[in-house]
Amino acid sequence: MKLLIGLGNPGPQYEHTRHNVGFRVVDKLAAKHGWKWTERRSRAILASGMIGSEKVILAKPITFMNRSGEAVSELVRWYKVQPEDILIICDDLDLPVGRVRLRTKGSAGGHNGLENVLHYLHTDQIPRLRIGIGRPTNKRMDPIDYVLGVPTSDERILLDAGEDRAVEAIEMVVRQGYATTMNLVNTDPEAEQRAAEKRQRQKERQEQARLRR
Repeated sequence: MKLLIGLGNPGPQYEHTRHNVGFRVVDKLAAKHGWKWTERRSRAILASGMIGSEKVILAKPITFMNRSGEAVSELVRWYKVQPEDILIICDDLDLPVGRVRLRTKGSAGGHNGLENVLHYLHTDQIPRLRIGIGRPTNKRMDPIDYVLGVPTSDERILLDAGEDRAVEAIEMVVRQGYATTMNLVNTDPEAEQRAAEKRQRQKERQEQARLRR
């Protein structure tokens, strides 16, 4: 069984904010599979279903972001899951808008909701899937105001695509595990393209040098 937890703030006023990307990802996953948010437990709203042969529980804590650990720790005790069977989905200021990153352990990287989860679970060995929201272009802007703000129309396009990639990454984690998924998800397409172009230029130079001999 996998416990997949999207982090966010409850209430319609937060629904479309940058900080609620974790909620939106699990909402999209539930909608894709036709799962309904019909259950409440441990201060969280739940949906469940199967991905392949694996039972999946989706959760959205209703404790507000900075107290997410309270709900998550209660869910972990209730379902008796191990750290490797948990996946936290959340936003990340330090990733470009829409970029997706998967890690199986590490610090919270300044994310208060994730920090609270790690605190309550007494370990940093908790897998997490982060979706980039970028940093404000206005350096004077308070990061709190930024994360609680609504993305611009251009950002929304990138975030929608990132959320869709996150859904695919979650399905891959359930079916194929973390190592395989990280190898695919954490690849920077632009960096890969630049590396491919560099290799091509090197091959062309080598061929030109060979012909001049």
